[in-house]
Parts: sequence; C-alpha cells; structure tokens
Amino acid sequence: MQQITNTILMVRPVAFRMNEQTAVNNYYQKVLDGLLPETVQAKAQQEFDAYVEKLRAIGVNVVVIQDTKEPDTPDSIFPNNWISFHENGNVGLYPMYAENRRHERREDVLIELEKAGYRIENVVDYTSAEEEEIFLEGTGSLLLDRVNRKAYCALSPRADEELFIEFCEDFEYSPVIFTANQTVNGKREAIYHTNVMMCLAENFAVICLECIDDKKERENVKKHLKQDGKEIVAITEAQVNNFAGNMLQVKGANDERFLIMSNAAHKSLTESQIKAIEKYCKIVSSSLDTIEACGGGSARCMMAEVFLPKN
Repeated sequence: MQQITNTILMVRPVAFRMNEQTAVNNYYQKVLDGLLPETVQAKAQQEFDAYVEKLRAIGVNVVVIQDTKEPDTPDSIFPNNWISFHENGNVGLYPMYAENRRHERREDVLIELEKAGYRIENVVDYTSAEEEEIFLEGTGSLLLDRVNRKAYCALSPRADEELFIEFCEDFEYSPVIFTANQTVNGKREAIYHTNVMMCLAENFAVICLECIDDKKERENVKKHLKQDGKEIVAITEAQVNNFAGNMLQVKGANDERFLIMSNAAHKSLTESQIKAIEKYCKIVSSSLDTIEACGGGSARCMMAEVFLPKN
C-alpha cells in the first residue's frame, strides 16, 4: 500500500464563482467586491493553469479534465469531494451537500482514466444517501491513512458518522472520529471538511489540534498518529484560516517527495514548522488567492489522487 501517488486528477474551471449553496457552512468563502464574474473566472483559470504547470514541472502526472458550461458547477475545481480512487481498482462516489455540486459527478471522468490506461474494477456509490439528506464529501471529509488503514473524519453537516462507518467497512479502514470547530462571530462552529484542518503525509501529519475542542477526542487523534510513527506538526486556527491544513504530499520525478500548498498557506507557516516539514520533503506552493477566497478551498481540494492500478 502506498500513502502518496504520482498521479493527480484536476478539473479546469469554465465558470468558477463563489457558490452560494456551499457558503452556508463553509465560513472561508468571501465575496470579492467589485470583481465581475468573468474576472473571477479568468483569475481562477490563471491560478489553475499556473498550479498545474508547477506540478508538472516537478514530475507529477496531472490528468486535466476540462469542465463544461452546462450544467452549472461553480465548484467543479474541487473534484476530490465527489470521487476517490483506490489501489485495488475501486472508485468511491460520494453524496454532496450542495445540490449544484451533485452535477460535478461525471461518468466521462472514469472513461478518460480508463483511456489513459487505468483499471477500474468496481464503483462503490454512496450517492443515494442524498435523498435522505446524508452527506460524506469524499477525501474532503475523509482523511485516509492508506498504509495503516485508518480513516480520520471530523463530523460536520457534510460528514455523517453512520455513512463514514459504512465507508470504513466497505473499504476496510478503522474509523477515527472527532469534531473540529472554528470560531465564527464568537461562536464555535463545525469545520466543513476534515482536510481543511489536517493533512496526512507518509511520516508526518500537519494538524490543528486546537480545533478539536473535546480533550478526549484530541488525545485519541494524537495517540493514533503517534502509534503510526507520524511526527505531528501542529498549526493554529489562524493558520487554518490561511489554508495551512489544506496540503497534500505527492510524488514527483524519481519518486521525490513534495508537500503541495498555496502561497497563503506557505506564508503563514513559522520557520520551525517549515523545518519540520522539510526534514521529509520539499515544499511547493502556488498562488490560489481567488480560488481560496471565492471557493473556500485550496491546494488539497483541487487534487483527486489517482491510486488505480495500470492495465
């Protein structure tokens, strides 16, 4: 089993904007005053293309899928929420909280991957849960330790506990469940996705422990990470607001390791945090300011990792 991959699927946006349907519980989204929709889309596309170029320059195999104008999918740039790919050839399809995000699920994505020589054995489809208003948004909600077969999940309106446990049974992971909060207008509110406050790499984990208010839950998460020999790089809630939790470790050319993040995340890190990360891999960052502000997601959300076997 491998924890990280060299192949990433990304969706190039055609009509990116702030999604009003996700803003109800994604407190990172902002309205960029005075920017026309076409300007927001143009900036997002520039950021996307520059980001893909940076990944390819370090030897990451990026499969780019072009989004379509119809149906309306303002968040299509974040494919890791609706699909996940696994080493045994399984694909997971996930129920989405926002109705307009459900249109992001496209069969042609699977066809493109098969054309590129990847083998899909089985599709595990949880999307019928949407009818009961039950959601689990892919590797946004689930953080997979693929080697130690553990799945970490911060429960929220977009991550249902029972469905998460069902996923763990189907894909053979042990569940590690907790609640992660952030302060919004003086109140503690659930963080919408686990991957905003936590990143699991091969030998370390970047995590905002202060988001886990319940002391028992916090100690339990720490215990699991330490048990599996992962160094904990603790970040603050202020750093989470700069998307410092939303990172992904990937393999580049010659199996070299890189931790991918946005410029905002990189700038927010302290020297000692950077040192801790750079013991294990190089940092690569890219400017994602427009995407972060309007989309409320960052570098990690834009990458769906492909672990499928090759034919």
